[in-house]
Parts: sequence; C-alpha cells; structure tokens
Amino acid sequence: ERRERKRKLSKEMAEKATRELEKMQLKEKADIKYKEWLEKKRAEEAEKKKKEKEKEKEREAELQEKRTRSEKIFKEWLQNARNKPQPALNGYGFPHGRSTGSYIQYTNREW
Repeated sequence: ERRERKRKLSKEMAEKATRELEKMQLKEKADIKYKEWLEKKRAEEAEKKKKEKEKEKEREAELQEKRTRSEKIFKEWLQNARNKPQPALNGYGFPHGRSTGSYIQYTNREW
C-alpha cells in the first residue's frame, strides 16, 4: 500500500511537471508571437510616417513651385502694367478727373 501510494504520488508529480513544462512552452510561444507582432506593427508605423513625410515634402514642393510661378506672372504683369499708357483724364469736360459743369447743366440738355 505504501509503495502504491508512493508510485501514485510520483506519477502525479511527473504529470504536474509535464503540465508546468507545457505551460511554460506555451507562454514562450505566446511571447515570441507577441514580439513578432509588435515588431511588425512598429515597422508598419514607421513606413506610414515615412510615406506621410514624403507626401508632405511633395506638397511643399508643389506649393513652392506654385509660389514661384505666381511671383513670376505677377512680375510680368507689373512690368506690362508700367509700360501701358495711362488713360487720358483731360477730355470731354473732365479735367483732372472732375466734372467741369453741374449736374443740372447735363440734365437740361437734350441729347
């Protein structure tokens, strides 16, 4: 009976040790998978940030190009505007841009 109990106890101890070993192996596998997943997520995040930076650089380059074009066109317009003749203000009763007669004068006339 004592031997039987001893054998039974040693068998239970062996089973318990086996279960503990399996539990540890499962935990190690889970840790490895988690680390792989975490590494993958970090790589994806880094790639996403890299793409966002590239898009931002492209946007900045486009804006700079647009500004440059706008400035060039404005300078051309300004140069052309300087070369255009000014409208004549001294004509038909408007010396210096003002009317010479009164309003009544113009309304009483028959055109």
